[in-house]
Amino acid sequence: MIYYVITVLIGAGAGLYAGKILTTWILKVKLGKSENEAQTIVEDAKRESDSILQQASLESKELILKAKSDIEKELASFNSTMREKEKRIARREEKLEQLEKELKDKQADANERLKVLERKEQSAEANFQKAQTALSDIKIELEKVAGMDQEQARKLLEEKVLEDARKNAMDRIRDVEKETQEKIDSIVKNIIVTAIQRYASEYVSERTVSVVQLPNDEMKGRIIGREGRNIRVFEAVSGVDVIIDDTPEAVILSCFNPMRREVGKMALTRLIADGRIHPTRIEEIVAKCEDELNLQCRKTGEQVAFDMGLQKLHPELLYLIGTLKFRSSYGQNLLAHSIEVGHLAGMLASELNIPAKYARRAGLLHDIGKAVDQQEEGSHAAVGALLIKKYGESGRIASAVAAHHNEIEPKSLLDHIVQIANTLSAQRPGARREFFASYIKRLLDLENLCMSFAGVKKAYAIQSGREIRVLLENNRSGDEGALLLAREIAGKIENNLAYPGQIKVSVIRETRSEDYAK
Repeated sequence: MIYYVITVLIGAGAGLYAGKILTTWILKVKLGKSENEAQTIVEDAKRESDSILQQASLESKELILKAKSDIEKELASFNSTMREKEKRIARREEKLEQLEKELKDKQADANERLKVLERKEQSAEANFQKAQTALSDIKIELEKVAGMDQEQARKLLEEKVLEDARKNAMDRIRDVEKETQEKIDSIVKNIIVTAIQRYASEYVSERTVSVVQLPNDEMKGRIIGREGRNIRVFEAVSGVDVIIDDTPEAVILSCFNPMRREVGKMALTRLIADGRIHPTRIEEIVAKCEDELNLQCRKTGEQVAFDMGLQKLHPELLYLIGTLKFRSSYGQNLLAHSIEVGHLAGMLASELNIPAKYARRAGLLHDIGKAVDQQEEGSHAAVGALLIKKYGESGRIASAVAAHHNEIEPKSLLDHIVQIANTLSAQRPGARREFFASYIKRLLDLENLCMSFAGVKKAYAIQSGREIRVLLENNRSGDEGALLLAREIAGKIENNLAYPGQIKVSVIRETRSEDYAK
């Protein structure tokens, strides 16, 4: 047993020793392997570092070369710029030297001229002293020859001075008037052009006849009726003349009252469309068309007032405004004219910083007197002013309506604005027609008025009566008298003639010198 134990112990010890030796050997083997691997890693790292260093060296050399190239290019560009600047500086220096030389030459020339002027001034002073002495001698001689005492000479001198002062005053007045007129023209043109640019309208010429188209010529017989009873009833009820002639498929309605003519046109158009044309039906359709036209006039007036921003207009005024749609003046539609005057007046008022609503109201109502037929007596401006007062309009609006044709003196800026707007609307090219006889009469009246002044040799109305040229007799008046005569003629034209727009008065005084070569 002991032997067995000893044997076991010995075997265990031997195993432990062998294990230790084996372990040591394994560790040595691993250590050697690790050293080899470490040596390999170190060599690889060394080779990689050498490669990196070589690559870095190459890249640094390339960067150095590139930087050197860029620096050389910049240096070349800088040198080129500097050479260009040096050339410009050299050219400027040459110019400055040339200018300096020119200045020196001009200064020398100016000094020479100054010396000449000083010599001339001395000579003029000496001549002035001689002239003063000679004038004193002449005055003494004149007093001896003329035989005038001091009082008589003083009066003569006063008359001469007064005449010279009057002449200088007229020249000064002429200059001031010209300067003031230029300023006023500039301001007025600016205001008027601004207003016109903001508003533009078209015109439709009105006539006293209307044409109704027929589906066929057989309808003419039905309109006439048996023994003409249909056409007689139609003319009696509507107040419109029916003209049936050879015009194919058309009937002409003639009436100076535009409202009646419109009612007749509406009624006849409906009768033709309906086909039932007999006296009873004619009376019924005409009555219905009258009611519809009145309603249409009222709606038109309401729409116009709404579009222009006008409130609290009396219903009768709205109706009368609507009736202006069927009336015309010199071929210009009165409703279109009134609307345009209202807008222009409002714009002019805005430019002059006064309330535009009053100007639009007065402009729209300025011709309302033309909507009244024979109910009132007087001019349309006076009738219109009374009418709008009756229906609750203010006094300033009534004053503008009454004064828009200068039948009463304008009292406020609003009166003048309505006048200007009315003239602008009426004087647009193509807006109105003027009868030839009245046009010729207006030109003759203008020329005859100018010929009534003393010293006028001839008078010619040109530019359709917008300018009058007056020729003076040369020996009857001087230049100052021509200016005064122009004023007098303009004032007399304003007081005695009726005309649109304004008339330019040109007074011409001509001096002619004649001789004959023999």
